[in-house]
Amino acid sequence: MIAQQIMAENGIVITAADFDRLHALVESPRYRTTHATLLLTLKEELDRGKVVRADRVSKNVVTMRSQVCVHDLSGDERETFTLVYPEEADINAGKLSVLAPLGTALLGTRVGQIVKFDAPTGQRRLRVERILYQPEAAGDLHL
Repeated sequence: MIAQQIMAENGIVITAADFDRLHALVESPRYRTTHATLLLTLKEELDRGKVVRADRVSKNVVTMRSQVCVHDLSGDERETFTLVYPEEADINAGKLSVLAPLGTALLGTRVGQIVKFDAPTGQRRLRVERILYQPEAAGDLHL
């Protein structure tokens, strides 16, 4: 297992299985030419995250394939996304890639935390309102 215990400067938590899969994604040549900057940002998040066993992750942490409701702090807009791997992404279906700036920002955060990220329209700030589904909490440890 690649996962290492790394204490998070920013308090994010990543399951060991997510860490291993995301580390493989970062190292894969598949996205290097088209997503180099996004891969670097994801790698930095992985390096700062605290890695835990899937059965030890809190129910209020956004993990891969979690469905999360966020609130845009610049207005009253709420959106729901499922955090997915790039090949599963379909923003029209609410499936947000972990390589998207918001996807990377959401990974490992907790309910109540505010995430900041650069969007085409400028910097955005969103609060993680609630997690509607988290695979680990639902016992779906194989996802």
